[in-house]
Amino acid sequence: MHGTPASTAPSRNWFGQPPGLTVLFLTNMWEQFSYFGMRALLVYYMTRQLMLGQVQASFVYGAYTACAYFTPILGGMIADRWLGKRRAVMLGATIMAAGHFMMAFEPLFYAALATIALGNGLFLPSLPSQINDLYAPGDPRRGWAYNVYYLGINIGGFLAPLICGTLGELYGWHYGFGAAGIGMFVGLLVYLLGQRHLPPERLPLSRTQDETQVHSGGERRIWMVLAAVGLCVTVFRGAYEQVGNTVALWADSGIDRQFGSLTIPMTWFQALNPLLVMMLTPPLLSVWRKRADAGREAAPARRMTQGALIVALAYALLAIVSWQAGSDRADWLWLVAFFVLFTTGELFILPTGLGLFARLAPPRLGATTVAAWYLAIFAGSLSAGLVGMLWSRMEPGAYFALLSAIAVAAALLLYFLDPAVRRVDRSWTC
Repeated sequence: MHGTPASTAPSRNWFGQPPGLTVLFLTNMWEQFSYFGMRALLVYYMTRQLMLGQVQASFVYGAYTACAYFTPILGGMIADRWLGKRRAVMLGATIMAAGHFMMAFEPLFYAALATIALGNGLFLPSLPSQINDLYAPGDPRRGWAYNVYYLGINIGGFLAPLICGTLGELYGWHYGFGAAGIGMFVGLLVYLLGQRHLPPERLPLSRTQDETQVHSGGERRIWMVLAAVGLCVTVFRGAYEQVGNTVALWADSGIDRQFGSLTIPMTWFQALNPLLVMMLTPPLLSVWRKRADAGREAAPARRMTQGALIVALAYALLAIVSWQAGSDRADWLWLVAFFVLFTTGELFILPTGLGLFARLAPPRLGATTVAAWYLAIFAGSLSAGLVGMLWSRMEPGAYFALLSAIAVAAALLLYFLDPAVRRVDRSWTC
């Protein structure tokens, strides 16, 4: 049996949820603004300003995103054992803001990437791991909290390419990177001002308590299942992460971006994904609530399977469009259609996976368990960097077909893992 302690935060609600959830997703919204703002410019900055080759730029991109999701493993343990979640969030946000401002200076490029990754290690697992403590055991709103949280953070992802991307592309790279740093600072300010709405900080576990809990038989089974889910997500991310890498390059070289007399900036297409998250989340939540009320709610691994298959379909669409276009440029509307499918699949798999890891976290090991979710993202981002290196060696249609096959492989793994996830989820959360 595993229950989440009731929050002692104020009982009034904002938009049907505890006010602490609004504080958390607004904080992460600005963090996502800074991250995606910098990411929207990163590949273009390396290939156009630093004059790196595509293969080298793809490797640096993959290595950076991988490190940004590896450091949370150490950061989560530091938060649970020593710092506490609140201090970890504040320290991590401060370090990241410094790193984003460093990006404005070309000689500090690699040092800035390293600084952002280190700050992210403390920030990333410590923020969403506070969500469970906002709810009393059995509160039905907790099941949808991670989708609401995911919706909120994508506002930042939507604004980032439009603001940071436009500033960097039209006025200078350093203006875009500087705007990302300001966004991170605003996120820190929101968190500091909203702390009274958050659950009280609990003391970190002693080493003896921690080891006793982790080595119980039930929790060993949970860690095994979570590791298997993480492996599936690792495979999936190899295809998913190409949106900011090779798909962005194709938007520049393979898409006709003319809309009347206007040439659509290539970074604007990266705003489609978070915009669609905001548009698609409410109707999807409505459908899922109706299915749950009717007793037909999909189990977590089954929903994640469906998401991976939808993403596979999105990449298959790009493969067909690329083959049909040949040496010509494809209409930009096809890229919009891709993002509609891609984002729908994303909403099925990623918030569900994050919620599963957080819900199954052993007591007082929330940040560490959520960090394990980001370990899967780390491995997937690293594999995405390696897969991205094939872009210049393959014809675009064949490359997108490969990405579709990778997503199908992840769906098959999740499908066969579904019975084990059901058993563990039922026994641990009852």
